[in-house]
Amino acid sequence: MGALPKRKVSRHRRGNRRQHQRLDAPTLVVCPNCGKLMRAHRVCQACGTYKGRQVIQVADNTDK
Repeated sequence: MGALPKRKVSRHRRGNRRQHQRLDAPTLVVCPNCGKLMRAHRVCQACGTYKGRQVIQVADNTDK
């Protein structure tokens, strides 16, 4: 038979053990080119630039 707990683990003690498993919101930075919020170290989805140069072509959403 395997190891069994000696006594009940309280909700506080259980929560302290699991506190690193929480979900965190992604860190957002301001794009230096267009000023929109974007994830750090990734291509801006609004303007398509990364580190000051155009990486992808972004289609304009100016439909009438």
